Amino acid sequence: MRISVRRTFRAHSKGLKNREDSKKEQDQKNMENRIVMYLHGGSGNHGCEAIVNSTCHMLKDIPKQLVTNSEQEDRKYTLEPLCDILQERKIAEHFFAHVWYYAWRAVFRDPESFMRYRFREVLGRKKAPLYMSVGGDMYCYELSRKEAITANSAFNRTGAKTVLWGCSIEPELMQEPEMVEDMKRYALITPRESITEQALIEAGVKENVKRFPDPAFALKPEKVRLPAGMKEGETIGINISPMIIRYEQEPGITIANYKKLIDHILQTTQDCVALIPHVMWNNNDDRLTLAELYRGYAGNERVFLFPDLSCRQIKYVISKCRAFIGARTHATIAAYSSCVPTLVVGYSVKARGIARDLFGTEENYVLPVQSLQTSDALIEAFEWLMKEEKGIRARLQRVMPGYCADAVKAGDEVKKLWKQLTE
Repeated sequence: MRISVRRTFRAHSKGLKNREDSKKEQDQKNMENRIVMYLHGGSGNHGCEAIVNSTCHMLKDIPKQLVTNSEQEDRKYTLEPLCDILQERKIAEHFFAHVWYYAWRAVFRDPESFMRYRFREVLGRKKAPLYMSVGGDMYCYELSRKEAITANSAFNRTGAKTVLWGCSIEPELMQEPEMVEDMKRYALITPRESITEQALIEAGVKENVKRFPDPAFALKPEKVRLPAGMKEGETIGINISPMIIRYEQEPGITIANYKKLIDHILQTTQDCVALIPHVMWNNNDDRLTLAELYRGYAGNERVFLFPDLSCRQIKYVISKCRAFIGARTHATIAAYSSCVPTLVVGYSVKARGIARDLFGTEENYVLPVQSLQTSDALIEAFEWLMKEEKGIRARLQRVMPGYCADAVKAGDEVKKLWKQLTE
């Protein structure tokens, strides 16, 4: 009897060990076959968070790893349950590594060496079959454009495939041979608007290009308590960023326009005003600019300054607005996808392209910050929006279900590519 019990216990223990070993093997296989998302700046920019959040839901049945510039930010908001989060290596924080790799790059003319250090945890034996560049506007700025080109080259050199996900590119950049060569390295490019798509095609980059709306059009809102006194459907949402101020032609003209707009709303309507930040990075913090605006209205019970919220919570707040005037691309995407009439105070191809695809033109829907000449320009644009409010809302209600569904279809293209690489 005692021997029988021992045998039963040993058999049970062996079974448990076999199951544990099998699970470890499956986990290892999953990690080998994962998709790595890279060039993610951190969820303190809630546009970055919205892209990754939506992408993870599109690819929910595939193992995903996010290599991030700020692990702390990504664990703070909505991403931790959706993917494996890995802090990228920051060479500037390690003196000896920085000196060594700088010398190596200079002597051997090897710019990819920095990328091999930065992404060391997802290369070599830890290599994935597919890498997705999720920084949608990395090619819009000179420094980040160089990073994107070098990273794409480094991953391709390992034999992996890459995806340029939900991107915007200024058309004139596609006249540069280096850009054309880089775009052709990607296995898949999903431009988020037609201006970028056309620029790619005209440059001879065609076979790997498939246009879909920005992934964040598919983002699901999360209900959050609104401030007492804020009236749903009778509030004008406002977002301003330090970024657009850098592009103004006349110093102070952007803030002056926003202040006069708030005065105009308070004096000529019964609507409330909601000041909604969307990026909270130290060197690019919407809260600082919005606080400057709010100082003149701190005692006004119709003006509300919102704190930091997640991308899903921000979308919920914006969805309760009557109209939205925004500078941040993904704040305006939250408005569009919630069928809220929207005026974009923009400066780049992404603002123009998305508006053109939704309305057939960007005229009246995008106010370039570079064009601000008088302090009444924003009021004039707002008045046009309000005059056309019902028609704009009706159009968004008609087109947005299909538009958001098309955003999700981009995930199907990635799934096809992933299956080709892993089966």
